[in-house]
Amino acid sequence: MMITGDAKDTAIAIARDVNIFSSEEEVNDTNAFEGREFFQKSEEEQMAVLKKGNIVFCRAEPADKQKLVKMLQRLGEIPAMTGDGVNDAAALQQSAIGIAMGITGTEVSKEAADMILADDNFSTIVAAVEEGRCIYANMQAFICFLISCNIGEIFAILIATVFGFPEPLTAMHLLWVNLVTDGPPATALGFNPPSPNIMTQQPRPSNEPILTKWLVVRYCVTGLYVGIATVGVFVKHYLEKGVSLSELANWSKCGTSWTLSDGAHTCDSLFQESGRSLPQTLSLTTLVVMEMLKALSAVSVDNSLLQVGPFQNPWLILGVSTPFLLHMAVLYSRDLGIPALGESFGLSPLTVKDWTSVLTWALPILLIDEILKAIGRYLKRKEEKERGAILHS
Repeated sequence: MMITGDAKDTAIAIARDVNIFSSEEEVNDTNAFEGREFFQKSEEEQMAVLKKGNIVFCRAEPADKQKLVKMLQRLGEIPAMTGDGVNDAAALQQSAIGIAMGITGTEVSKEAADMILADDNFSTIVAAVEEGRCIYANMQAFICFLISCNIGEIFAILIATVFGFPEPLTAMHLLWVNLVTDGPPATALGFNPPSPNIMTQQPRPSNEPILTKWLVVRYCVTGLYVGIATVGVFVKHYLEKGVSLSELANWSKCGTSWTLSDGAHTCDSLFQESGRSLPQTLSLTTLVVMEMLKALSAVSVDNSLLQVGPFQNPWLILGVSTPFLLHMAVLYSRDLGIPALGESFGLSPLTVKDWTSVLTWALPILLIDEILKAIGRYLKRKEEKERGAILHS
């Protein structure tokens, strides 16, 4: 939409130059108006015109610009107004985003504006919008990654408690995950590149929360799987040792209410500190691997990992590899000559068979996240169509 004080023919010619109207498009009384002519229409007719496509208003007075901005706001639009003169100040202040010219603009218009174009180049506005959308998406990725990781940890402890299993993670393990393996990837998500389709997306509603209902559902689902996998690899270890689920749920009564049938293990060797070290290491490592995979997948909130790969953000690769290498150093601290490091965390080195078990439980998180992303893209397209139908109705 262009609002100018110039004559109608001049305004139409400028509109064609800046592609508001195409060179083949017919311009008539339905898409080009003089200010006085437009405001002589009834309010219903004015609103109907504003709901249409590109429009040019010419011979407009300063008060007309402000009226048009107010009408657009009543339609639920978020109008951005550009201007450089003293007469534009009222409309610049009234609009959601007032944009003044930095070179040719008057001091009055600059004072009234929210943003000043230092180079007077309108393409800078497009770049600014893209940067703003990218920042918002990265904030969303940062917040959602941390929330989903914490939901997974909560589910892991909750599931083990409800079923009466031994704790799969200690307080030291949770502290390690939250301080070391969560922080760097989450910080690196702030450097994600813009999504390929970021500028083709419709503007989001101004009242939309950063954590939408769908995102809450999505991260509860992934968090639930993280909890199940963390406890699942723990339980699987004991099942392979010949301990049944009912016996594991009553592990504290081992030797009294039930006894081990194979005779190869004792209650202490399975459930006390040294016996619980390996299964807890499996749980912690599975949790760490899943969170690293989730961080790589979070390079884009909605786009598939195949479309926007993690290597587009080198900082994310560094933010994932550094915590993982630190975790490996703790696991194999005995081989590094500092066995006390692994012992302080109650961890044991893992074999190839153990890593197979870890990856078996951890890798499905990528498939689950891809399925949920696809559902999210479908819901977003459906919502945008409904919103577009309402605006043009």
